[in-house]
Amino acid sequence: MQTRRETLRQSAVVAGLLATAGFFPRDALAAWNGHAFEAKSVADVMKAFGAGAPAASNDVTLTAPDIAENGAVVPMGVATTLPNVKHMLILVEKNPSTLVAKFDTSDAVEPNFLTRAKMGQSSDVYAVAITNDGKAFFAKKEVKVTLGGCGG
Repeated sequence: MQTRRETLRQSAVVAGLLATAGFFPRDALAAWNGHAFEAKSVADVMKAFGAGAPAASNDVTLTAPDIAENGAVVPMGVATTLPNVKHMLILVEKNPSTLVAKFDTSDAVEPNFLTRAKMGQSSDVYAVAITNDGKAFFAKKEVKVTLGGCGG
């Protein structure tokens, strides 16, 4: 009977061998946009995705509480009725990393997503829809946090 530690060590060795042999798909890493997740402002996130300044739109909806009792788990939802949406984003303006979530969509996917996010303090939250032609549309809501979730 193997211990959990031995199993993890052996799994790491196998993963390392597969990576050096080139068996991991490079396309999976190509989809990761590290610059967007490291961005410190809404404008920087839009720049990382190649989109212009977002415009307010009634076709994008954001669902979030007015007051979050615990900033460690704030429920949020984004949806849109816009056609040709490529990405749906959730941004929290005052978080250490502004981009909280990114969802890739296509015509086969209904652009309606729910998640939970950490918020360190009260902030404006944005739901952003980026279309295939690089246009960005947003909905915004202020969420007040009573107990911080990012180390607070």
